[in-house]
Amino acid sequence: MKLIAILFLCSRLLTSFAQEDQPQEIDCNNEDVFKAVDAALKKYNDRNKSGNQFVLYRITEGNKTVDNDIFYSVKYEMKEGDCPVQSGKTWQDCDYKEAEQAATGECMATLGKRRNVEFSVTTQTCHITPAKGPVVTSQYECHGCLHPIKTVPADFNPVLRHAMEHFNNHTNHSHLFALKEVKRAQRQMVSGWNYEVTYLIEQTNCSKENFKFLNQDCKALPNGDTGECTDLAYVDPQLRIASFSQKCQILPGEDFPKGCLGCPDEKPVDSPDLKDALNHSITTLNAQINAMFLFKIDIVHSATSQVVGGFKYFIDFTARETTCSKQRHEELSESCEIKKHGAILRCTFDVYYPVGEKNRIDSTFECQSPGKKQLRPCVYKGRPRQAGAEPTSKSVAS
Repeated sequence: MKLIAILFLCSRLLTSFAQEDQPQEIDCNNEDVFKAVDAALKKYNDRNKSGNQFVLYRITEGNKTVDNDIFYSVKYEMKEGDCPVQSGKTWQDCDYKEAEQAATGECMATLGKRRNVEFSVTTQTCHITPAKGPVVTSQYECHGCLHPIKTVPADFNPVLRHAMEHFNNHTNHSHLFALKEVKRAQRQMVSGWNYEVTYLIEQTNCSKENFKFLNQDCKALPNGDTGECTDLAYVDPQLRIASFSQKCQILPGEDFPKGCLGCPDEKPVDSPDLKDALNHSITTLNAQINAMFLFKIDIVHSATSQVVGGFKYFIDFTARETTCSKQRHEELSESCEIKKHGAILRCTFDVYYPVGEKNRIDSTFECQSPGKKQLRPCVYKGRPRQAGAEPTSKSVAS
């Protein structure tokens, strides 16, 4: 006997997300959601060898992930019907058993759909409550299906590491690239595992001439080249990458001077990238000049940066004398106010951060007081000397 009416009671109406390849919550009455639940329920009934088929009671949740393929995750409730599993009928041809005699169930399933191909069940877990008795859990997993990877697992890292090594070793780009972001990934269990991953890469400041491999000191260039890669990898049962293919598209960096990777690049005077260099400059200035009061940067006139085996900054600024004496203040603070009629210095600083030497900063500077002779240029390396020390034109090793 055909089921006359099926009660679909949706727990909520769901709004779709606009961003592609992110889960989209969709209305439980959506036709594709119903088809996905239909495929999942039929899969559950087909696996049972005895007893009665279960009949759909209501759909409570539906999500869709759109990529090259489409994946659905659904949640639904079902009740035991009056048709035996071996009757040859579908669940739509059955009625519910009497409520006090019917088992009930709640299922969560993930299904894939390739273009116009029918739905295939990837995973399904059902919690069954007999008419009288405890909850029984039934689980189904399709080991040969392609599963989307929502978060990158630990065993996936060797694939990504191999991908970056392969790219850096097989391209003619002058600099090494680093992984920026994994956009999407899928895994298939075979005799081993097949991986398909799409990710973004970005150019670092480490040139191939000076660096053979990526290390922790290789930092992404703000305006460097970027790229998007799609890789296919097979990992055998011994966890070895047995086969690998890679396809990448490189995009030129914006405002990055091609053919002049070491040329100075002008920076906005209020750029956050200058904060450390400016702090280092004024600290060095106060430690190196023989003055009774600390100086504070008043105006930054211009700044440039340059990639030369590290980062080098050229800064031109005006510093003014503050109310904080070196005798009472070890360092500059917010409470140090600029003197209205205090001394003024116009300074140019070169600040260099070498790659691979975290605790080393090299800097040189020249300062001139308006209407007076230019102060002696100083070369400074490492930490600032104590306040009140005489300036020097020699290098001071840290």
